[in-house]
Amino acid sequence: MIAIVDYGMGNLRSVQKAFQYLGLDARIGSDRSLLSDASHIVLPGVGAFADAAAALRRTGLDGEIKRQTAAGKPFLGICLGMQLLFDRSFEDGEHEGLSLIPGEVRRFAVKDLKVPHIGWNTVRKVKETPLFAGAEDMTFYFVHSYHAADVAEDCVETVCDYGCTFVSSVNRDNVYGVQFHPEKSGEAGLKLLKNFGGMA
Repeated sequence: MIAIVDYGMGNLRSVQKAFQYLGLDARIGSDRSLLSDASHIVLPGVGAFADAAAALRRTGLDGEIKRQTAAGKPFLGICLGMQLLFDRSFEDGEHEGLSLIPGEVRRFAVKDLKVPHIGWNTVRKVKETPLFAGAEDMTFYFVHSYHAADVAEDCVETVCDYGCTFVSSVNRDNVYGVQFHPEKSGEAGLKLLKNFGGMA
């Protein structure tokens, strides 16, 4: 069973529908027992980093996520959920993340391009991981104003260009994060979600 973490932020139902389309059992909830019972955990997210981090701390879900990832359970952060994996974000001040992957989150500083970065973009593999196994179409849908920065080199999975080259997905052991929305990315996104659901 795949647990989709409900902490009051994000398009949880569309993520659940994508997994269900693939024939995978995905359940939305905020109870820590759901995470402990699950075989896989997904942390979606849309909105402000500070509010999301505060919600995870308030509910105790931050500690449960750390316990379950330390136990080796496959974990996927999506969009804001990926940003929460890092040490800190500089969105509207400085705020602490989950520190599951070394790095920071900073606003795009690009000229002649609109922020937020919205729409389809192609990513490039930096290292091979099970999440992208067999993926041929590497075009995904993005919606974000902030991006990962100063990420530990060995954790960079893919990169993307938008006025600069930025990290579009990360991986350390059983922890994965994607800045784009696989649930909104058609067949390419479904391939990634299927790969995640098939991880042991």
